[in-house]
Amino acid sequence: MEKLKAQLDELLNRLDNAQEIRDKLEELVSVYPFSDYEYIISHLLVAAKLSLDEYYQLRDDYLDRNLYLDLFEIGAPRGFGEVWAQGHLKELTPTLERPNKKTDPEYSGQYDFFLPPNIRIEVKASRAVEFKTDAPLYLKALSSDSRKQFDMNFQQVKPACCDVFVWLAVWRDVIRHWVIPSYEVEHSQYYSAGQHRGNVGEGQLHLNRDNLHDFDKYLVDSDKIESAIRSAFEKEKRSRSKK
Repeated sequence: MEKLKAQLDELLNRLDNAQEIRDKLEELVSVYPFSDYEYIISHLLVAAKLSLDEYYQLRDDYLDRNLYLDLFEIGAPRGFGEVWAQGHLKELTPTLERPNKKTDPEYSGQYDFFLPPNIRIEVKASRAVEFKTDAPLYLKALSSDSRKQFDMNFQQVKPACCDVFVWLAVWRDVIRHWVIPSYEVEHSQYYSAGQHRGNVGEGQLHLNRDNLHDFDKYLVDSDKIESAIRSAFEKEKRSRSKK
C-alpha cells in the first residue's frame, strides 16, 4: 500500500491542479469501494495524464505485491490457522492424511496430519504484520521486503505430540514453508516452554526480523514438502535415539 501511495503521489504531479486534488483528499470521505486511490486515478485518466496501458501496469504491479492480502482478512484465528493453513498444505501435499482412531488408536487431536506409514505432522501458521499497531490486519500486513519489525507467534507448540512441524508464514506477496524436526523445535534457543500455566509440554516460538534467517535451513519449496517431511522424520529419529 505504501508503494502505491508513493506512485500515485508522483503521478499527481502530472496534473496542473495537483495541489487542489491533494487538498481535496484531506477532506474526502471514503466508503468502500470508493477511495483516495480511485479518486486520484479517475482524475488522471480524465485529464489524459495516465494512459490505459499505464493503469494496467499500475494495477498488475499492485496485484503482484499483494497476492495474499486476502489471507489477512480472515479474522478468526481458527479460520486462518486451521481451516486455511491445513487446507493449503493438503492442496500442496495430497499424500497427507487426516488421522483418526483407526490409523492411530491413541489419537485424540494431538497432531493434524500423518504421512504414511507413520509420520505425525503438526501444522502451524502465522502472518507478518507490523509490530505494535492497532490497525486492522489487512492494513498492517507487510511485504516480504519490508524493513519494519514483525512478530509471528507460533503458539501451542507441543513437540512431544508430533514428529515433524510444518510452519506456514504469509506475507502480502509470498507464502513461506518451513519443515522442522520436532526435536529441533524443542531444543531451539527461541522455543519457550510453558506457554500456559499447568500445560506441561506446550510452548511457543516467535519469529521476527532478528531471528528469521536462523530458520532458512528449514525453508522448503512448495513442491518439495513431502520429501522434506520424510527427510526431517529421519533426522528426528536419529536425534531422539541419541537422547
